[in-house]
Order: sequence, then structure tokens, then C-alpha cells
Amino acid sequence: MKIEDIIEKVNYEIDQIDDSLDVEEYGIVRSVGDGIVRITGLSSCFASEMIEFENGTVGVALNLEEDFVGVVLFGEEDGIKEGDRAKRTKKVLSVPVGNEIIGRVVDPLARPLDGKGEIATDTDQLIERVAPGVMMREPVSVPLQTGIKVIDALVPIGRGQRELIIGDRQTGKTAIAIDTIINQKGQGVTCVYVAIGQKRSKVMRVVKKLEEAGAMEYTTIVLASASDSAALQYIAPYAGVAIGEYFLDRGEDVLVVYDDLSKHAAAYREISLLLRRPPGREAYPGDVFYLHSRLLERACRLNEKYGGGSITALPIIETQGGDVSAYIPTNVISITDGQIFLEAGLFNKGVRPAISVGLSVSRVGGSAQIKAMKKTAGPMKLALAQYRELESFAQFGSDLDEETQKLLDHGAKSVELLKQSQYEPIPVAKQIVAIYGLNNGFLREIDADKIHGWEMGLYDFLDEVKQDLLTHLKEGWNDEVKKEIEDALREYNDRFSREQNSKKEA
Repeated sequence: MKIEDIIEKVNYEIDQIDDSLDVEEYGIVRSVGDGIVRITGLSSCFASEMIEFENGTVGVALNLEEDFVGVVLFGEEDGIKEGDRAKRTKKVLSVPVGNEIIGRVVDPLARPLDGKGEIATDTDQLIERVAPGVMMREPVSVPLQTGIKVIDALVPIGRGQRELIIGDRQTGKTAIAIDTIINQKGQGVTCVYVAIGQKRSKVMRVVKKLEEAGAMEYTTIVLASASDSAALQYIAPYAGVAIGEYFLDRGEDVLVVYDDLSKHAAAYREISLLLRRPPGREAYPGDVFYLHSRLLERACRLNEKYGGGSITALPIIETQGGDVSAYIPTNVISITDGQIFLEAGLFNKGVRPAISVGLSVSRVGGSAQIKAMKKTAGPMKLALAQYRELESFAQFGSDLDEETQKLLDHGAKSVELLKQSQYEPIPVAKQIVAIYGLNNGFLREIDADKIHGWEMGLYDFLDEVKQDLLTHLKEGWNDEVKKEIEDALREYNDRFSREQNSKKEA
């Protein structure tokens, strides 16, 4: 061979050499226990980075100390031992998102729990994201109808709002959230229900009820059950809102329910104490306020420049003996835009939903109501407040004047009208007609124990012959609409009276 051919051959072979190096950074496990692994040697590791162990278990770096990295495990610690290697993934904790996740039951890492196969999506979303700034937001003005009369009329919720549901255990907190999800059918709202520290049997009952109502077509369930690790319970609400943000970024409306943040705070306390962070009040770490504020601030309504989507948050907090002055309840009350307070006393009296109208508040108020509901519901709150005051006074048995007796009768009928069965949300137009009838004397001749029958019959009557009226109520409020309502109520009351008389004669 000529010298030129040899040189050309050598140069060709040199060009074919792959000199790229696949560099991986490993650390050494120094201790493992209670779901916490302490690792040395990961000097370049960053916060919330995913760490992978030899047996395939994944964890997240939460503590970055001078000599150690504290990693919280998402799986079992069996198979991880001192001296094992732990590899950096150089990925911040994220969750798969997309339209494919709708209708599924998943864990906080979006791994399916419903036995319907893998979720085919290649889009990931960081579970921690900075909340939208002030200039990106729009004031809350579009109502999010819950289908629950007492909420839509007196404690309205708007799209983009954060409304706390608070009360003792077994007072119907979850029922309100599930009814709200069911009522979003056909409203263009995607729902995410995050169950934190709940029994799997309870969550499966919720899934079954949503399937029966046809609500799983637009709902995703994120489940970190009581038997799951504290780490999974800790990331569950962030994973839920990350799933919601995928739809927010596409200009859609989203409802996220966190059930409940009391258990979320307890899981974070457990992790923090195991990571040897200094405890504060009630043994919670010092950053427990930031834990929930950075989560709930991600609920917003964006302006048109940023797509005009919204995330509405319904966090749930469980109190002990009605004590709203405890550490976690006061924290979350200060972060949210109002609270729906459920009283065990009302629940035990048979008032369902057991919402205390006096203690519940929406800081968005009437701006999150359609005009017809705003005009109709105004007198009702005053009537209920007067009734509560007079009710305690009247129990002493003193003689009451006619005006006071009228107020007591009206208040008792208001309480009866606001009672509502679970899983039966009512369209807002029907609510308006019923409340208008109460405020304007159409229930004066009807006994309190007949109110429920009157109400159910009214809804059937409106469906049968007054569909136009229901459409007009959604469009606006004027004297013509008021006259239509009054004519409909007179016609219905005549029919109801005839039915009652025929029953007596029979």
C-alpha cells in the first residue's frame, strides 16, 4: 500500500471512534430505615431529584446536607442495604400527564391502580411548579355550580377559587366534593380527586358512585391510601394539581379536590421528623405553612393572554371537636378564599348537608353567581340569620307576637328547603325558582313537613312544562322573567293543592 492510502485508512478509523462518555454519578448508601435513606457521595445532587437504587426502587432527595443526602423512598426499602450504590437520574420529580389519564385511578406517580393497563402518554409535568403571577391572573367571576342549594345560593364558588371544606369526621365533607364533581357533567370542567391517607375501600366506593353518575368520563382519581408510604401521601396533592395544570395550559377549566390536607400535613410531619428536621408547634416542621400555600396558590383563573383556563381547588380539612383554631386549620383558612363549615350538631339533627350558614363564607361572594341567583338568594341569608337568633330565644316558651312567629315559620321552611339528599345535585335554574317561591310567600300555606314533596314536585313540573323558563333564568334577570316565575309557581301551587286534597279524600 502507498503511504497516502495508509494515512487515509488511519484517519478514517480515527473518525469512526466514539469518544463520547456516558458519565453516571453514584453515591453510597450509609443508612436505611423507616423509608429514609442517607447517602454520601452525591455532591452535585439537587433538591427534589429522583434517585435510583440497585434494586430499581426510586426515591426523591429532600434533605441536602453537607455530608449526606436524605432520600425518601416511594417503594419498599427491602433489598436496599448499607454499601449499595445509588444513582442520580438528573430528573426532577415529575408525573406523566395527558388526556389518556382521564377516567383512570392512579397512584401519585401516575402508575395505574384500576387494572385497565398502562397509561400511554409521553408527556411529563413537574409536580412542583411556581404558581402563576399576579399579572397572569383574572378576577374570579365565572360560577362553578356545585348543584348544592345552600352553597350555590349562600356560599358561592367561582372558577379559579380556593374554597375550604372544613368540619369534624363523618359530617359529609367528602359528600359535598363528590356532589360537586357529579354536577360538572356537561359543564366542560375536568376533575381531579386526590385521596390522601384514605381507606382503599372508601375510595373504591367513591369511584363506583362516580361511574354510576357518568362522572368518571371527565375525572381522574389520584390515590395515596393509608397503607401507602408517607412519601407517596406527601407528593399526592402536588401530582394531582400537576395533572390539572396540563389542562389549564390548554385553556380548560379544572376542579381539584384534596381529601384531605390534615392527613397530608401528618405525612409531611412524619417525613420531616425522620429526616431529623427540627420540630415546631404540634411537632410540625417550620415550613408546614409553605407546604400548603405553594400548593393552593397554584389554583387560579388565567387571563385570556395566557389561555383563560382555571383551576378551582376544594381542599378538605378534618377538625377535632369543631376546633378551627388548631394549627393546620388556621393555616389553611388563611390561605383559602373562604370556607364551608360543617357542624356535627346540625348533622345529628338531620340537617343535611350540615353546613353552618353563619360560619361559612365565600370571599368571592356574589361575583361568582349568575344574576338571577344573586337577586334571589340575597334575602335568604338574612332570614336564616334572624331565624337562628330567634330560635334560641323562642325555646324559653314565652309568648311570641305574630311577626316573630312568621319569622320563625319562614326560617324553619328555609332550613327544610335547603336540605338535600346526597348524590342528587340540582341545576341552578331550578334552585332559583324554589328559593324565589320561598322568599315571596308561595310556601306560606304549606306545612314544613310537606316542603320536600313540594320541592320535588316543582322540579318535575319545571321539566315537564316550563323548560323555556329554565333557559331564560340562565340568560338573565328582568321583570318578564320574574313574572314567568310567579305564574309558574301559582300554576304549580294550584296543582299541588289539588293533589294534596285528593290524597286527603282518598
